[in-house]
Amino acid sequence: MQKSHRAEPYKIKMVEPIKKLTRSERERLIAAAGYNAFQLKAEEVYIDLLTDSGTGAMSDRQWAGLMMGDESYSGSRNFYNLEAAVQQYYGYRFVVPTHQGRGAEHLISRMLIRPGMYVPGNMYFASTRLHQELAGGIFKDVIVDEAHDPYSTHPFKGDVDLLKLEKLILETGAGNIAYLSLATTVNMAGGQPISLGNLQQVRQLTLQHGVRIIHDMARVAENAYMIQQHEPGHQHKTVAAIVKEICSLTDGAVMSGKKDALVNIGGFLALNDQGLYEEAKNLVIVYEGMHTYGGMAGRDMEAMAIGIAESVEEEHIAYRVHQVHYLGDQLKDAGIPLVNPIGTHGVYLNAAAFLPHIPQVQFPAQALTVALYQEGGIRSVERGILSAGRNKETGDHHYPKLELVRLAIPRRVYTLAHLDMVAEAIMATFKNKDNIRGLEMVFEPKYMRFFQARFQQVQ
Repeated sequence: MQKSHRAEPYKIKMVEPIKKLTRSERERLIAAAGYNAFQLKAEEVYIDLLTDSGTGAMSDRQWAGLMMGDESYSGSRNFYNLEAAVQQYYGYRFVVPTHQGRGAEHLISRMLIRPGMYVPGNMYFASTRLHQELAGGIFKDVIVDEAHDPYSTHPFKGDVDLLKLEKLILETGAGNIAYLSLATTVNMAGGQPISLGNLQQVRQLTLQHGVRIIHDMARVAENAYMIQQHEPGHQHKTVAAIVKEICSLTDGAVMSGKKDALVNIGGFLALNDQGLYEEAKNLVIVYEGMHTYGGMAGRDMEAMAIGIAESVEEEHIAYRVHQVHYLGDQLKDAGIPLVNPIGTHGVYLNAAAFLPHIPQVQFPAQALTVALYQEGGIRSVERGILSAGRNKETGDHHYPKLELVRLAIPRRVYTLAHLDMVAEAIMATFKNKDNIRGLEMVFEPKYMRFFQARFQQVQ
């Protein structure tokens, strides 16, 4: 099989040793962790694809920026550098730093949602929906149907279904729509992008009805790259220009800097409306800290400002997505069931097709994460019935159409040789898939249960 190689646009200056435990050790450790890879110690993992959030490697420029940290309680110069970077690369007028994207989700939910209001979105994300529901909101999925079909090759599965959105607005009244929660890219669909053409139509519809768009922009540069590569009429544009165009079609944004912006901690809420900004400035003091640092240290704001600029460099973003597709193409060639097309921040295994003998109530995606760790020391994450949580009204599980395992690729961390080993372990697991057993949950936390739930294997 001919593999497509693309040279890394960086050279390695520092290394961190990793080691691979024996299979018997891994089997013992995952059982002790309640068959939940989140509960493993990092040192027990060989290749960690649990998340791409905060797990990337910073550049020499970012490390140098840490030494420029101004830890003044108010008015840190690093805040103004971050503010300038957001204005330059994203175009939003106002910035409120938070400890990570979750802090920004909390602020915007408290500010804009009243009990009983609807929050349409292009598929849910666990923390986003939880903040919306805790504020009394009702999430409504308005993504295109293709997003729920792992076999569909639609290139922009993050697109909003305009008919679904307009129907919701007309049925509930625009005044009962808190805002449209719009993600670039869509994590739960497999890291799938939204097209610029669709977003332009969405903006026209929301302006017609007076509905705000709040942008979940954690991976907006990756989305912009997919537009550049696959949406006609945009190949001549830079990723940076497309990023700014995407942001210009929204009213505000929540950002986890731990993704695109290449930092290990930090985020922000960005707004264009000065009245909302004044409210957010006041509210952040209650939950995060002074509005010129929020939940961040000055040095981390400096690293994020630099990371924002690096995130839209053409060589960086092309190689970042290449690594994901390099792994995905190997698995696809080997007949491993995946979400199609391959997205931007990770490869998503179709656990329902991988393990058809395990019913959804026995958490097949979670069982597959266990098997991958046992086989190769690879840590991945479930994105299926466990992540979907429970229906507040009935108490039963939500039953999503997608039952997935995400292999999220950290930025600038692993080599292609590491990804070759991941592919080999997945292929070996697939050969022995009939021996994988389902799971029964024996401990269930109240919120975002996938982080801390514990299981036992079904006998």
